[in-house]
Amino acid sequence: MSQVLINLSWSIVFALVGGLVGIILVLTASVVVPRLIERLTPNLDEEKEIARGNVAVAQYFGRIVAASILGLSIVAGAAVLGGIIAALH
Repeated sequence: MSQVLINLSWSIVFALVGGLVGIILVLTASVVVPRLIERLTPNLDEEKEIARGNVAVAQYFGRIVAASILGLSIVAGAAVLGGIIAALH
């Protein structure tokens, strides 16, 4: 019975640590990715174009940022799940 409790406690630790790392990664990505896109497109001022009502730039910018954040969230979720599964075996 004690081995089961040890495994459960390790799975909780892995879930918490993995969750915190995932949150940090997603928050960092939400700051870094827009800056990276702005550096990759130096001749286009996204904020000014969005303020002017350019829907194409707004959709492109929003989709790229959302896709990268969603991708990191999936990776972080898989890492947390992998840690839990590893702790329970």
